[in-house]
Amino acid sequence: MSEYLDRYNTIAGGFTARVSGVSGDAWENPSPCAGWVARDIVGHVVGWVPSFFSGAAGLVFEAGPAINDDPMGAWLQVDATLRSSLTDPHVAGRAFDGPPGRMTVEQSIDMIVSGDLLIHTWDLARAAGLDERLDPTQVHRMFEGVQPYDEMLRSSGQYGPRVVVPDDADEQTKLLAFMGRNPLQLGLRASD
Repeated sequence: MSEYLDRYNTIAGGFTARVSGVSGDAWENPSPCAGWVARDIVGHVVGWVPSFFSGAAGLVFEAGPAINDDPMGAWLQVDATLRSSLTDPHVAGRAFDGPPGRMTVEQSIDMIVSGDLLIHTWDLARAAGLDERLDPTQVHRMFEGVQPYDEMLRSSGQYGPRVVVPDDADEQTKLLAFMGRNPLQLGLRASD
């Protein structure tokens, strides 16, 4: 198993566990992502991933269920294509030009998809009242990896301002705060 597939399995497994843990009513709970409910988090992932990889990377994503009908089924369809791509050396090693520059399929899944899934695992857990703990090894790796890109991430418009947390906060709290989340805020209400 490649290091990329191993990391993806760990992170995607955490995301899948949270998706499967959301109860019927909790899909409409507000999320830490302004203007989104829990269902929108999964909808975001199953929307952008196929559009990103179908073009230049040439991955083929079979149509899955509609996000409003079956969020888990929609996610599992995307997940299956990503896993298949990482296990096929010809696909995993395929290079293409994307927004971050020239990368292989496995590098872009590792850098872009896995990072997005890790943060959205917490978002979904917070929205649905599930276990918010993330894999500490993956948290550390991402926290170390994103810090040099602070200015670029903020200027992309896809990240909010960094949230201030105490210096003695744990690394997961620091990562989430770096990514514009407020992990110290207790609970979410419809007005948040």
